[in-house]
Amino acid sequence: MNKKQLKFAIGSVMIVAAIGYLVVTGISKTSVYYLTVGELLSKGDSVYGEGVRVEGKVVGGSIKKDPTALKVDFRITDGNKDIAIHYEGIIPDLFENGRDVVVEGKYTREGVFKAHTLLTSCPSKYESAGKDHPTNQFTVGS
Repeated sequence: MNKKQLKFAIGSVMIVAAIGYLVVTGISKTSVYYLTVGELLSKGDSVYGEGVRVEGKVVGGSIKKDPTALKVDFRITDGNKDIAIHYEGIIPDLFENGRDVVVEGKYTREGVFKAHTLLTSCPSKYESAGKDHPTNQFTVGS
């Protein structure tokens, strides 16, 4: 192997290694799955200040929206435990009491989860149209 080929081979190996490193670190940072409220609280001090995703159901009657700003405070539960959430940003249209949500942010020592992302789930079931629905009011031959 001459000098030119050796330089090319070393350069190629370095580029492939750099790309591999970026792929591995990128995947590990973005592959954070979500925790339930109970799992988050069971981790204790280790989660304070760490970026995490938490899944839960919005506790009925807990939503307090600030009408002058894009801020909302609410609580989510996993059915056993609940935590306070503070979110600033655009509030999804489907956000309401009882809705399943995923919040992404940091849990503070004060016991408040400061969310920078709020995702709501779409309804998983569609109700059938009742007899009063306009499409069910037409009869054949009328």
